[in-house]
Amino acid sequence: MTLETISETNCFGGRIGFYRHRSDANNCDMRFSVFVPPQAADGKVPVVTFLSGLTCTEENFMVKSGAQRYAAELGIMLVSPDTSPRGEDVPDDPDEDYDFGLAAGFYLNATEEPWSRHYQMYDYVMQELQPAVFDNFPGDADRHGLTGHSMGGHGALTIGLKHPDVFRSLSAFSPICTTLHSPWGQKALAYYLGSDTSTWYVYDACEVARNAADASSRSTILIDQGAADPYLEEQLKPELLEQACAESGLPLKLRMHDGYDHGYYFISTFIEDHLKHHAELLRA
Repeated sequence: MTLETISETNCFGGRIGFYRHRSDANNCDMRFSVFVPPQAADGKVPVVTFLSGLTCTEENFMVKSGAQRYAAELGIMLVSPDTSPRGEDVPDDPDEDYDFGLAAGFYLNATEEPWSRHYQMYDYVMQELQPAVFDNFPGDADRHGLTGHSMGGHGALTIGLKHPDVFRSLSAFSPICTTLHSPWGQKALAYYLGSDTSTWYVYDACEVARNAADASSRSTILIDQGAADPYLEEQLKPELLEQACAESGLPLKLRMHDGYDHGYYFISTFIEDHLKHHAELLRA
């Protein structure tokens, strides 16, 4: 896979870069960002991939989270892909809203036209982002964690829970916990997957958690949620995920934080905790 370097610069003793490559899954060029910590000069380091939320790109997490300082201290490589395919031929929300289409790929594989021609973000994350990172950067594929925010938290949960062999650690900030019962999720899945809701369950974090194999033997999932999040009751519904994990025996640490909302000030406040959570589980 050929990578085009958009930009690179030093950061906290390491290096941060932004890259572009051709995606066969999404039938367009895709972009992602990587922070390589200084410890990578001595060998491969653990990796945490962050999946961003609605309206975001590969830049938001790297620019706003403040994660690089802690990643440099812990010796963790950070990876953040774009949130959807992009390009002149890529269809967008027919109503030009923010919650579907461009920047709203929902980390699934679309089956309905015209979306199925491009919106294959699940396959992109699992089949193309992995070699793009591990064939070109000093990350250890055997020590890989997954996290995300909002729509990206949904993606982290659904993908991470299905692939514990790939992702040894898992966390999320303010995730959409049930696409089946979230207006954001209902809209996206109806377009991407069609009206047969039986096909939606594989992209619902609660359903995936409820049916996780060997659930009690999994590592603990850390979730942080702001209690003042304006989307908490209508869109996110962490109490349903808590119930699903209790039913399956999946270890979950759900922390509610008074006064915090849905934005990156919240993420930057608790990103150190998440990286330490991953670092502990990704130790050799």
